[in-house]
Amino acid sequence: MREQQINGRRNTELLLLLLAAVPVGLLYAMYLVSDKVALSISAFAVPLGLLVAFTGAHLAVRRLAPAADPVILPLVFVLSGIGITFVSRLTGGQTNSQVIWLFVSVAAMVATLYFVPSLDQLAEYKFTLGIAGIVLLLIPMIFGTEINGSRLWLRLGPLSFQPGELAKILIILFLAAYLAENREMLSASMRHIGPLALPRPRMLAPMLVMWGISLLVVVFERDLGSALLFFSFFVLMLFVCTGRPSYVIFFFLLLAIGGVFCFKFFGHVQTRVHMWLDPTQDRWGSGMQILQSLYSLADGGMAGTGIGKGLAAQTVTFVQSDFIFAAIGEELGLLGASAVLICYLLLAVRGLATAARARSDVSAFTAAGLTAAIAVQAFVIVGGVTKMLPLTGVTLPFMSQGGSSLLASFIIIGLLLRAGDEGTGHGVQVETSDSIKFNTTQNPALSGARTASSVVHGAHARGRYSMLTPESGVLGRVALGKRLTVIVSVFSLMFAALIANLTYVQVIHAETLQHDQYNTHTALKARRVQRGSIVTSDEVTLAESVLQADGSYQRNHPQGSLAVHTVGFVSTGEITGVELAANDALKGDADFSNLHNALLSLAGVPNAGSSVVLTLNSQMQRAAERALEGYVGAITVLDPSTGAVLAKASSPTYSYDQSGYIVADDKNSPLVDRTTRALYAPGSTFKTLTLGAALDLKRTTLETSYPAPASMDFGGAAVTNFENNSWESLSAKDAFANSANTVFAQIGSQVGAKNLISYAQAAGYGSSIGQDFSTLPSTMPAADEMSEWETAWAAAGQPVGQHKGNNGPYTTVMQNAVLAAAVANGGEAMRPYVIDHIVSHEGTTTSETKPVSLGKVFSASTADQLKEAMLSVVDSGTGGGAAIRGVQVTGKTGTAETNNGKWSNSLFIGFAPYKNPTVAISVVIEQVDDNSVHGVATTVAGEVLAACLNVQAAGAS
Repeated sequence: MREQQINGRRNTELLLLLLAAVPVGLLYAMYLVSDKVALSISAFAVPLGLLVAFTGAHLAVRRLAPAADPVILPLVFVLSGIGITFVSRLTGGQTNSQVIWLFVSVAAMVATLYFVPSLDQLAEYKFTLGIAGIVLLLIPMIFGTEINGSRLWLRLGPLSFQPGELAKILIILFLAAYLAENREMLSASMRHIGPLALPRPRMLAPMLVMWGISLLVVVFERDLGSALLFFSFFVLMLFVCTGRPSYVIFFFLLLAIGGVFCFKFFGHVQTRVHMWLDPTQDRWGSGMQILQSLYSLADGGMAGTGIGKGLAAQTVTFVQSDFIFAAIGEELGLLGASAVLICYLLLAVRGLATAARARSDVSAFTAAGLTAAIAVQAFVIVGGVTKMLPLTGVTLPFMSQGGSSLLASFIIIGLLLRAGDEGTGHGVQVETSDSIKFNTTQNPALSGARTASSVVHGAHARGRYSMLTPESGVLGRVALGKRLTVIVSVFSLMFAALIANLTYVQVIHAETLQHDQYNTHTALKARRVQRGSIVTSDEVTLAESVLQADGSYQRNHPQGSLAVHTVGFVSTGEITGVELAANDALKGDADFSNLHNALLSLAGVPNAGSSVVLTLNSQMQRAAERALEGYVGAITVLDPSTGAVLAKASSPTYSYDQSGYIVADDKNSPLVDRTTRALYAPGSTFKTLTLGAALDLKRTTLETSYPAPASMDFGGAAVTNFENNSWESLSAKDAFANSANTVFAQIGSQVGAKNLISYAQAAGYGSSIGQDFSTLPSTMPAADEMSEWETAWAAAGQPVGQHKGNNGPYTTVMQNAVLAAAVANGGEAMRPYVIDHIVSHEGTTTSETKPVSLGKVFSASTADQLKEAMLSVVDSGTGGGAAIRGVQVTGKTGTAETNNGKWSNSLFIGFAPYKNPTVAISVVIEQVDDNSVHGVATTVAGEVLAACLNVQAAGAS
């Protein structure tokens, strides 16, 4: 009967191996097809050889460990098969060394079964094993070679090896033997530290040594992963041995103390933690790997991109080793990646089942520790790759490239199979104290005590004279089984958490990651399909994809750098502008505009991208860019009635071939779009808002007269006019035309901080105002933080004071254009946009942007009064430089001091024609010296307005 059960186990193992060969073979076939390799017997040499090797291992297990668990070997075969497939795929087929290591590792597993006939016999050398393990663990500190920031490797000629991989096995064997020998003593609490009950200190000494070694590994070898693994499996083994939660709490407190110490004093630990919390802080440095991993996983989605179609091999460093799971998740999707994790969980469950049925404590603790080594390592690296845990740099067992890890993993499997073969039900049952007979005739007085305290652990009959605990005899085995059940639950929760986090990354958060402007996958995907064109409203092509000789596509810009800040660019480091905003349409994502495209989309065939038609007019754009030549600044031209952007220019500019070499984070970088991404003090252009608020609230009229001295005190501090100009009195209209600060300080006081902020917000302050592009929010301070003096200066357009929140007023060039357009549009502000419509590859309009209102800023009557006041600025005030012969132009000038008053920015807002406005404009010219600042922006604005009106007169919209 027993022989039949054993044969049944091995037959089950063989059947599972043959079944596992099916998905492994199919996966390898898909890799060959994607690599354009003809399917033949020779092409399948690697998976067939692997199947033969595992079949040979099965035959060896049938003879050397016939009662071992029948599921472990097939699970390892599946994981190894997937691993070698992906290593082949990610290294371009350069897998000779990995294949050799794989076969050597299978042989090592068999050799382990042969040379280790009993774990209990091996336990007799526990201290030798422990010392050897510690030596292997620490030797890289002295003779090791640093690779990728960690000092883990020993070099022997051309070969490199990680002794720490074998060290963890030896240390587990030592701990298992030590715990088995001292199980009762460790279970008995002799000391109390607060609520924690602990055994004698000498019993904890080896555990404390392990804690110290973990810290040494972190400090000197810079290997956070190994330290975490060592600490985790010895705490788990201690719990399995004793069942005391107080021990787990005590050692996790030690882990927390050690972690805080290492974080505080060691930079590489800080880097790992910061990289985990926010990898975008150093996206091209320490955070790059984890971000690229997340981008790959996001592309995988639910079903994956397919074998060979992922981009991890091109974007993720060390993808074939530390980050192989990112490639698996990308190409197999959430379903495939979850299946791999479930395989690890099943392996952990079978390993713990082996521990539960082990004949001796040594075998049980060894099986639990070795299982933990595999399961925790898989959990730690997958958690790191998916940003659930800090990245540690350990390998994924059986799958990652690396001979040391592979060899150690298979030796672990050999020991697990040996522990399973020594399980109950095979030859010898768990023995109880009744089966051991002690000679009590020489001292009858001791007979009762000796009999009561005799403890049998498997093959070891040890007479205990000190105590009898719940860990003794059969009761101890029952307790052990319950603890292993708890560990199974813990592992299940751990891997469930991994799958839940993976679901978040690959499904819930995937779209956000895919639309990240720094996602390197966007540019790589663009080379695979014909990306749509970007054209102006007058049908001038600004960007297009051109087919190359190798079948890929390259982005071309026929008009050079025209509208470069609006169009943006696609590179492996970043995607910007319309290229980012309309990326889904341009790259040819699913298109259901007609039956043909719908069928192609459902079949997964990429469609040619749609073209994006902009609101920009190429002639108006050229005029704006020409007017900015030699200046630093920005210009925006809007259609007042719709918010359509007719021209948008920023200087300095750049050419597309420079985009990869310019530092984007520099605020003075040519990459910065100064129309939307730079904040300026609005100067006197803000008086348009102040006057509009006062008129709307009936606090003043255009004819109301105010004293206009060169300086006036508000709240005990002075407000002064530009160049100390003074007038005996001015009407509000004349004060607007002459930009008298002291008058507008008085008007601002009448309006009040709260109302001033309310009108600013109605115009768009405090939000990103673009429909299809983002802008920095223009800012105002909180009303309750503004003093009377600050309110007076704010009304004149000059930010003063410092606040905990926003300072202001500060505005973007785009925001100022919206303000001017609102006046021109009867007081209604329109949300600006640059994309007019999108046209499919076949010429069908698939979407069209509709004008969207930001809301009513002023009443229509107030807007008419503002138009009258702005007309007087150009006709008889400070804005004469914007005048155009034959056209009534309205406007408002502004000057704002910068750099402690040494330089000034020149500003202008306005629109034309006066009666039926068709263009609104906003101009900023930066860093003009005080001697020539007056009228610089005004002259530029007049030049651009004239050009735009001429284009419209010629028939352009």
